[in-house]
Amino acid sequence: MQKTGYGKRPSSTGRSKRGFTLLELLVVMVIIGLLAGYVGPKYFSQIGKSEIKAARAQIDALGKALDQYRLDVGTYPSTEQGLSTLVVRPPNESRWDGPYLQKDAPDDPWGNPYVFVMPGEHGEYDLVSFGKDGMPGGDGEAGDITNW
Repeated sequence: MQKTGYGKRPSSTGRSKRGFTLLELLVVMVIIGLLAGYVGPKYFSQIGKSEIKAARAQIDALGKALDQYRLDVGTYPSTEQGLSTLVVRPPNESRWDGPYLQKDAPDDPWGNPYVFVMPGEHGEYDLVSFGKDGMPGGDGEAGDITNW
């Protein structure tokens, strides 16, 4: 065997480096495309489900803050006062012992404000996110998320 240097073996084809062929690259790209086509929709559907879960958790947290407000003040805030009363003392309210939230009430996961109505049609108050489309009604991600 002929010596070619420090640990190098002679190449049988005469080339010292071999790259990928176009066919090999195309096969790899097709496999990646198939995986993305299978995994992508499942991944994005999970994002939608997590936004719905986040909205439900936020409505639950806002409901608990509203209940604490009611325990202190004696009534829920009016629709006009809104959720801001959970952070800022309403005028002429001596029994307010807040803030009941660390910061302003968040928007829903789609960037729309929660709708607060007092008195509610479904309970003492209604707290609603209209979902991804921001419109009443709908299904899936566009469906309403409520406190009732």
